[in-house]
Amino acid sequence: MAIDTCIFDAYGTLFDVTAAARQVAEDPAFPALSDGWAKLAADWREKQLQYSWIRAITGEHTEFWQVTNDALDYALEASGLQGDVDLRDRLRKLYWELSAYPEVPDMLGALKDAELATGILSNGSPEMLQSAVQSAGVGRLLDHVLSVESVGVFKPATKVYDLVNRAFGCQAGNVLFVSSNGWDAAAATGYGFATVWVNRASVPMDRLPWTPQHVLEDLSGIPDLAASL
Repeated sequence: MAIDTCIFDAYGTLFDVTAAARQVAEDPAFPALSDGWAKLAADWREKQLQYSWIRAITGEHTEFWQVTNDALDYALEASGLQGDVDLRDRLRKLYWELSAYPEVPDMLGALKDAELATGILSNGSPEMLQSAVQSAGVGRLLDHVLSVESVGVFKPATKVYDLVNRAFGCQAGNVLFVSSNGWDAAAATGYGFATVWVNRASVPMDRLPWTPQHVLEDLSGIPDLAASL
């Protein structure tokens, strides 16, 4: 079945989740983060994902912004920065203005030129996603921005992937699903999507019941891959 719909995870896939910490580290007003920003960014992201999984398993759903704040508080304490209120506020603000990876606008533009439907499927709340899409300037290149808030559970719950078929009126076999999270791409493979894992950090494959069907270093090859499937 030919691909007619390309769906992207948001955070870490289209939008650089390290951008907030990196930008603050370059600000002379926050010298405490100048050398340790990479650790804080990694801890923040790791706990953000872990907390979303635990909430999905236990049924204790909350908006992704709460999960993001909880993860940030952990990361700040892990770096001994929990008392820096101004730093926390600055990081929180910048998370709503994350930059897209450099190849994203041209990649999405090429998909639209090829008359493919495009969209986001994310754990993010609608407000967070709207802000990120606007900040990155890619709204006109997306047909739908889908949030798990409409089903009240985080990925990789099956009902999250169901949102794509409902919104686009497509079959799972016609969807190319792209994520920087190996576990997300793997779960989407099990769901029936064609999948791409964007493995920017060259880390090992997760040991799960399914594996992503394709692995790329960045998003620039997505249009050619979609055309070949």
